[in-house]
Amino acid sequence: MVNKLFYGDNLEVLRRYIKDESVDLCYLDPPFNSQRNYYQIYNNIGREDRAQAQAFIDTWSWNNFANQGLAEILENYQGKFTSQSIDLIAGLTKVLGKDSLLAYLISMTLRIAEIYRVLKPTGSFYLHCDPTASHYLKLVLDSIFCSQGGYFLNEITWKRNFTKKGSQYQMQRFANNCDIIFFYSKSDCYFFETPKTKLSRQELEKKYNKIDEKGRRYKSEPVELPAMMARENLRYEYKGYLPVYGWMMNREKLEELDRQGKLYFTRNGKPRRKNFLEDYEGSEVDNLWIDIMPLGQKQSEILGYPTQKPEALLERIIKASSNEGDVVLDAYCGCGTTVAVAQKLGRHWIGIDITYQSISLIIKRLEDSFGQGFLEQIELNGIPKDMDSAIVLANKKDDRTCKEFEKWALLTYTNNRAIINQKKGADRGIDGVVYFQGNQDESEKVILQVKSGNIKSGDIRDLQGTLTLEGAAMGIFITLKAPTKAMIKTAKAVGIYQSKFMSQSMDKISIVTIQEILKEKKRLDIKLSYEVLKSAEKQKETQGNQLKFDLDI
Repeated sequence: MVNKLFYGDNLEVLRRYIKDESVDLCYLDPPFNSQRNYYQIYNNIGREDRAQAQAFIDTWSWNNFANQGLAEILENYQGKFTSQSIDLIAGLTKVLGKDSLLAYLISMTLRIAEIYRVLKPTGSFYLHCDPTASHYLKLVLDSIFCSQGGYFLNEITWKRNFTKKGSQYQMQRFANNCDIIFFYSKSDCYFFETPKTKLSRQELEKKYNKIDEKGRRYKSEPVELPAMMARENLRYEYKGYLPVYGWMMNREKLEELDRQGKLYFTRNGKPRRKNFLEDYEGSEVDNLWIDIMPLGQKQSEILGYPTQKPEALLERIIKASSNEGDVVLDAYCGCGTTVAVAQKLGRHWIGIDITYQSISLIIKRLEDSFGQGFLEQIELNGIPKDMDSAIVLANKKDDRTCKEFEKWALLTYTNNRAIINQKKGADRGIDGVVYFQGNQDESEKVILQVKSGNIKSGDIRDLQGTLTLEGAAMGIFITLKAPTKAMIKTAKAVGIYQSKFMSQSMDKISIVTIQEILKEKKRLDIKLSYEVLKSAEKQKETQGNQLKFDLDI
C-alpha cells in the first residue's frame, strides 16, 4: 500500500481514485456548518504579528453544487444511495428548504456514501462534528450505515474547551465546550480495542501509598460489600471474620486472592485486598473524553491551523480501531494530524484536502517530523507537475478554489515559507510576503505577486510602485505566461539589491515563470530571518514502508 496525499475535492478523489472496500478506518473532521471563515495564523513576526490567511470556508449557500448534489441523491446516481438516504434528503428538502443547512447536509451525504463504499466490511468510521448539525448528521449516518447492515456504536463527547470565553457569559445559555464524535462500523465484525487511561507516576505513588514486606507498592481496598449491596448468599465466615453484608466474591475467589498474597488482615481481623501497582493497567475509556486536553498556545504541537486537533485524540481513535499495517483515511486533512499520527503508529494512510495551504502545511509537517527525504516515500497527487496541469488549476472557476493557483505558486516557489496575503480589494497586487535579514540587521520585506492571465510591462511598473509604498526591498513577479522583452527590460532597470548576508546581488524585481518553477525547480534562494510557520516536532523513528514519489493526476 502506497501512502497517498491528494490535493483536490475529496468527492472527486474518492470517486476516481479510492477503490471499493480498501480502507480499514476513516476519520472525518469536516466543516461543521458554523457559517464562519477560518484563518491560518502565522508566527509572531513583529509588525505583521497578526498576519493570517483564510484556511477554509465554512459558510454554506444554495448554489449549483447543492443543486447538482440534490439531483444525484434523488436520482440515485450510479446506485450509490440507499432508499433511506434518498427519502431522508427528500424529506429534509421539504422541512428545511433549499438553504445553507440543506446544502451542507447534501455535501456530507454525498461524501459519507463514498466513505461507506471504500470501507472494508470490517471497517470503522468516526465523524467529528459539533452540536450545530450533529442531530441531522446522525440521521444521514443511520440512513447510510444502519440501512445496509452497519452499526451505530457510540456518540462520543470530547470536552475541547475548559474555560468559558467572555462573550459566552453574555449569551444567556450554557457554553458550548464539547464536540461530538460519532462511531460507526460497517458490519458486526470489526476491530476494537478499548483504550485505557493511566495516571501519572506522581498520582500513582499517591494512590498506591502502601508498601508490603517484599517492597511492592499497593493500595488497600475492601473485599466486603457495603450495606446498599448486601448479598446474603455471599455472607460466610473466612478465617474467623464474618462480614455483615457479605463478600464481594465467592469463597473460591477469596481463597485464590489469599494464596496469591493479595490479602492482608487488619488488627481486628478484617481482611482487605492488596491491589499492587505492578498490576495496574489503567482505566477503560468510556464515551466521555475529558482527559484529552485541547491545543493551547504554549503546546509544542500547535501549527497555527484554526481547527487543529491534538495528536492524542487521533492516537486514541487509531489505536482503538485499527492495527499496524491497516489503511487509515482522512478526507478533510486540514493540517495533517491524522496522517502524521497514522505514520507514527505504523499505519498506511490516505489524506485529501481541497486547499493548497493545507497540502503545503502537511508536506512541511511530514518533513519536519520524519525527515527531509520523507516525501520520496509517498505519492503526492493533484499538485501541478507540468504546464498543462498548472493551466488547469489557474483556470478553475470553482469559487471554493479561486485563489488556489496563486497559493500553489507562492508556496511552491518559497518552499512553503511565504505569508499569503488574504486582503481583498486594495491589496496593491500583493499575493504574498517573505522576510529576510537586511543590512541594518533588521528584517526586510520581499513582496510576491502572481499572475495567471495576460501580462505587460506596466505590471512591473505597478509592482515597483508597490515596493516603494510598502517599503519593501525586493519584489518577485511570478507569471504563468512568458514575460515580454519589455517586461524584462523594465525589471532590470529597477536595479539590484546587495546585502552583506547574501553571497551575490539580486535584482530588485525578479520575474519567475511557472515553467521555471516546474521544469527547472527554481525556488527562492534567500536565507530568511525567521520561519512564518511553526515546525512540527521531529519523530524519533519513522515507521512505514519506503514508498514512491508520484505527482500523477
